[in-house]
Amino acid sequence: MTDYFTNKKKIINDPVFGFINLQSELVFDLIEHPYMQRLRRIKQLGLSFLVYPGANHTRFEHALGASHLMRQAISVLRLKGHEITEEEADAVTMAILLHDIGHAPFSHVLENTLVEIPHETISLLMMEELNRQFDGKLQLAIEIFKNQYKKQFLHQLVASQLDMDRLDYLSRDSFFTGVAEGIVGIDRIIKMLTVWNDQLAVDYKGIYSIEKFLIARRLMYWQVYLHKTVVSAEFLLINVLKRANEIYTTGEKLFLTPTLEIFMKYNFSHDDFSKNTVVEGKKVLDWYALLDDNDIFSCIKEWQSHSDMILSTLSTNLFNRKLFRIQLIDKPVTKKWKEKTLVQITNQITHNPKLSQYFLMTGEITNSAYNRHNENINILLKNGKIKDMEKASDINLSVLNKTVRKYFACYPKELVIN
Repeated sequence: MTDYFTNKKKIINDPVFGFINLQSELVFDLIEHPYMQRLRRIKQLGLSFLVYPGANHTRFEHALGASHLMRQAISVLRLKGHEITEEEADAVTMAILLHDIGHAPFSHVLENTLVEIPHETISLLMMEELNRQFDGKLQLAIEIFKNQYKKQFLHQLVASQLDMDRLDYLSRDSFFTGVAEGIVGIDRIIKMLTVWNDQLAVDYKGIYSIEKFLIARRLMYWQVYLHKTVVSAEFLLINVLKRANEIYTTGEKLFLTPTLEIFMKYNFSHDDFSKNTVVEGKKVLDWYALLDDNDIFSCIKEWQSHSDMILSTLSTNLFNRKLFRIQLIDKPVTKKWKEKTLVQITNQITHNPKLSQYFLMTGEITNSAYNRHNENINILLKNGKIKDMEKASDINLSVLNKTVRKYFACYPKELVIN
């Protein structure tokens, strides 16, 4: 009789998909690991909760949901006669479970601020470290993650235009933000999945579900991921940390959590991460596993009362949601307009031209719902031939294949621009 306290075949109640079964003891052990538990403290949508109050779900929930959809996809493909061994099923499930493990605090927001290394790279390094800790049991999962395994369709279930990652986050983010445009027919899409010539494909009967999926993805990017107020908040956070780092490097007193101070102090390189260097008694990846949203917001809370006017003002604005005004435009901000605005910021707010840059943020945001030049979504026709989704659809999907660019300028709402 199995002891209740050692039973690892758990059932998790997920608000989006209902009951999720953990079918592997190794998956349970990975979920219990500090690397995975850290994802409970990383918000899935960064600062989107400042626009959508319900958007407080985490990367942990997303990882569980994606692994649940992976198990459903495996079952469907097996029923259609495609061989997936138990070892492969466990490996591809672990690959999707761990695909986001390297995300920085607030997900994408601070990816190039605190650590200038892509989260995919850190995810792989953390997977390789876990593989060492689990005596090589993640080797196949890593091969699938890196697209080095003989069955390419397994990698496509993890990372492609129609992977389990996207299927989960669209439904999950739609659920928690309340943006109904993100709702897609996940069950239908998964049941229509098949494999053709070792490539993931969709049965022609599922073409309308894929059309809706692509349109939903485009709408979710503009309404949630690239919502202009979210963009304003994210760049404000980046400037807060930029100013804090400048103050720290001068040796001036600055409140920092021990973990955040480690990252400001050492400015770890890719080499430090890849070698997992030991710093002040801990390996770099272990330090990274301690770095989460709590470090950032605890510091911002304290920085509101810092003597530096820039840091305290920006921190107070972000902490109390006094966000900068943001304007979206079709062309890049001109140098002349930027210089003129910086002068007005100096005259009205900072009275110091060197500090005015913190109150003006410019840049661009892009949205491409379907990048067929990267990898197609294959539609399996009745005659057994494959056609790209854009050509198979009877509506014009070429607009979804184009990268839409919008440019922005953020500045304080109290600024009077003449």
